[in-house]
Amino acid sequence: MESQITCYLNCSYSGNIESNIHEFANNSFVSDVYIPGSNKCDSEVVALGSEKGFFSTDALKRLSSKLSTPYLLINTSIHSVKLGQNTLKRFLQVAIDTQSSIVYSHFYDDKSTVIQSHPVIDYQEGSLRDDFDFGALLFIRSDFFKEVVADMDESFDHAGLYDLRLRLSRKDRVIAIPEFLYTVVEEDLRQSGEKMFDYVDPRNRTRQIEMEKACTNHLKAINGWLKPNFKSISFKSIDFPVEASVIIPVKNRIRTLKDAIDSVLKQKVSFPFNLIIVDNHSTDGTTELLQSYAKNDNRVIHIIPNRSDLGIGGCWNEAINHPLCGKFSIQLDSDDLYIDETVVEQIVSAFYEQKCAMVVGSYEMVDGNLNPIPPGLIDHKEWTPENGRNNALRINGLGAPRAFYTPVLRSIQVPNVSYGEDYAIGLAISRHYQIGRIYKALYLCRRWEDNSDAALDIEKMNKHNHYKDKIRTLELYARLLYVKRGQPV
Repeated sequence: MESQITCYLNCSYSGNIESNIHEFANNSFVSDVYIPGSNKCDSEVVALGSEKGFFSTDALKRLSSKLSTPYLLINTSIHSVKLGQNTLKRFLQVAIDTQSSIVYSHFYDDKSTVIQSHPVIDYQEGSLRDDFDFGALLFIRSDFFKEVVADMDESFDHAGLYDLRLRLSRKDRVIAIPEFLYTVVEEDLRQSGEKMFDYVDPRNRTRQIEMEKACTNHLKAINGWLKPNFKSISFKSIDFPVEASVIIPVKNRIRTLKDAIDSVLKQKVSFPFNLIIVDNHSTDGTTELLQSYAKNDNRVIHIIPNRSDLGIGGCWNEAINHPLCGKFSIQLDSDDLYIDETVVEQIVSAFYEQKCAMVVGSYEMVDGNLNPIPPGLIDHKEWTPENGRNNALRINGLGAPRAFYTPVLRSIQVPNVSYGEDYAIGLAISRHYQIGRIYKALYLCRRWEDNSDAALDIEKMNKHNHYKDKIRTLELYARLLYVKRGQPV
């Protein structure tokens, strides 16, 4: 089993490249070590001569032409990687036994003061997001690698590796080994809430365009891509008590709820609207605050559900099925607020102007005191009318605030969970209907210590990501059938 592996190393950060070269080159299972560039930095490594970079199609094609071992190990990390006991032998055993296209594993994070376990989640058909966490090491069958690289007819500077793993996933299974096989010396010590918006940073726009193209090509290859044909929608067939309802699910948000409510009640609109607040059995004074608002303003509808098993999605179902719910249901989280008094009018106008069943706005990131924080405006410009519903399977969220044509939302109902319920609904609606967009900021989104995703540990992050991947998998299955049946409109 010795010398069956070629290693391809990320040398984007030269400070760690030498240690990584020696870690892999000195292993008896490794035959050759390659880096993408042209500068030879060590006698044990061969430079591929590609100036396009580690993640480029050009580098992968050059690597393919030199690959002579049965297996390829790609180290995607710019950080130092330390192999565990029998790491490469274990990768080889699983790869040979399963004949999988990609094998990856759990690992450890060395965060300078503590070493933490970093489990990974299983890959699914819906694991289409380009930031899926494989860890640092991808173990790949060389024959599959050569086949898919030979078929790459589009050259990417940033999305080559993403394109590679999508193509490999079509060849055979992708397997996670539930063992901690190596350690990554972690240098990005930001909390989860600070990292989660990296993909919408405007500086990454070129990269995002490439990722979208690679994902679109994948969906077309598996017959899961939807043409820009949408069901028509009419807003005249059903009578509602008001034109719009702002909906706030809440539990124990006495600290921020008043700001949210006040931002709604000051809205200036040309139609009747109300505010439906679903109080999920609060115990911190939130209930008493809401009772006071409802007593003094008949636009405020205060609901306390009979059920005690509701998440955010279940609270939404209580609101949209209430007899006082309006024609359009507009989202506001209990710790956020509308940016000015024109938001509700803008959203309702967008429904009529864009003839859509759902509208998604844009928002500004702020701290607990409403001071602007990076990355600032989150506008999700990766959504386009022509391809947005396909690209939605790649990204991890659709944006905010979200608003829905109530009859469509009632026909689907919201999953009774407290994470990802909005994303699931957006995917389901976009399968049939156009989603409208407003690219100016409508909303101030607080990033503070009580956010559900502000500082998640790896177990909670994995739970969230597994759920969203499963939602994508279910939606992908539905779309495959939708296309197979002729995509009725």
